[in-house]
Amino acid sequence: MSSAYIIANVTVTNPAQYEEYKKWSSAAMQAYSAEVCVRGGKVELIEGDWMPERLVILKFPSWEAAQVFNASPEYGKARTARQGAAIMRMILVEGV
Repeated sequence: MSSAYIIANVTVTNPAQYEEYKKWSSAAMQAYSAEVCVRGGKVELIEGDWMPERLVILKFPSWEAAQVFNASPEYGKARTARQGAAIMRMILVEGV
C-alpha cells in the first residue's frame, strides 16, 4: 500500500476568518492521523512560474485514508469555516 498526499495551494483573502479554518482543519488532521509535512512557511521559486502564497502538504498512509479525511464531517466543519476566507486549490497525489 502506498502513501498519499494532499497538496493545497491557498490564497488567504480574510486572515482573521482563516484562523477559524485552521483551528478546525488542525482538529481534523489530528483525528485522521494526517502527517503535516508543510504548512505555510517560506517559498522560493527555483524554476517555472508557479508561486503559491500558502502551501500545505499532508501525508496519509493510503489513498483511501486521504479520501476519508477529505470527506469527513470534521474536515467539513473546516471547509465551512473557510468559505469567504480563502481560495483553495487542492489535489490528492499517490505517493511511493
